[in-house]
Amino acid sequence: MSTLVEKIKAIEDEMAKTQKNKATSAHLGMLKAKLAKFKRELITPKSGGAATGEGFDVAKTGDARIGFVGFPSVGKSTLLSNLAGVYSEVAAYEFTTLTTVPGVIRYKGAKIQLLDLPGIIEGAKDGKGRGRQVIAVARTCKLIFIVLDVLKPLGDKAIIEKELEGFGIRLNKQPPNITFRRKEKGGINLTQVVAQSELDLDSVKQILSEYRISNADIILKEDCTCDDLIDVIEGNRIYVPCIYVLNKIDQISIEELDIIYKIPHCVPLSAHHKWNFDDLLEKMWDYLNLTRIYTKPKGQLPDFNAPVVLKEDNRTLETFCNNLHKAIMKDLKYALVWGNSVKYQPQRVGKEHVLCDEDIVQIIKKH
Repeated sequence: MSTLVEKIKAIEDEMAKTQKNKATSAHLGMLKAKLAKFKRELITPKSGGAATGEGFDVAKTGDARIGFVGFPSVGKSTLLSNLAGVYSEVAAYEFTTLTTVPGVIRYKGAKIQLLDLPGIIEGAKDGKGRGRQVIAVARTCKLIFIVLDVLKPLGDKAIIEKELEGFGIRLNKQPPNITFRRKEKGGINLTQVVAQSELDLDSVKQILSEYRISNADIILKEDCTCDDLIDVIEGNRIYVPCIYVLNKIDQISIEELDIIYKIPHCVPLSAHHKWNFDDLLEKMWDYLNLTRIYTKPKGQLPDFNAPVVLKEDNRTLETFCNNLHKAIMKDLKYALVWGNSVKYQPQRVGKEHVLCDEDIVQIIKKH
């Protein structure tokens, strides 16, 4: 383990010493690719008798999962207790929470699982503390709350982001618009749809040679960096929305609070006094981007108490039917839909139809 950490340190030192210019960009790209490979080896547990983190493997329940990430003693447990009514041990000393504590809240008809993860310390991505298991659970979440102490937010924010980036979690980013396809022969074929400020054929070849790839088609559809290309080649990156929760606002002035409100993706609150929880829940709902569909049995009023919740990337009628029961699709004739996704109220639709939030659906079966 120490040898890998030493190798990573050596490469980071060399990158810090290397000047950034056109002549060194290919060399820097190669160093970044090496670094990504070593980091992947570091976080992938060796097969064999590796012990799993006790209490970390929490069963997924509900429609979405949110992880609370932060340093010890920033108020994650208090926030979870007050939001979900779950008792997560709270004390004034560091490292009170040692395992994952799950809680569930119901918001706008959706059931959302909240996970209070143990405190992350600097160096978690290198296996220090229990950081490795903590971040492994964070990778399974649909949304991450980074809980920060409002008195020292920026330094802590930078460290936590660096730890999560080291684990292949990209916060509030979209996947790079790069098409990468390996092939049997023909060398490296680079197509640039837009002008590139950082990548050229030499730097791309250097990065690919680190992965022992000598034949590939690469299409860059936006201005990309070396890191973007490495992310696409590695293929194990996770793109997660994130909200920065600035806790303990009862300790600052109104003027400071006005400045903090201007930070993007950020919600200031006080977990202890339960201030500004509604703002946090509203933002959480926006970032989760869930779609609620109500069912309507024939000749009855719609059931508004128990919506079927769909993820934003798959909102077709077919997915909705499969969520209700796998056998429905076999008997489906068509469906009647009321709501924003249709022009007429109601309208007949087929299985390909894409539903909108709060649509009402009545399924008509074949007789």
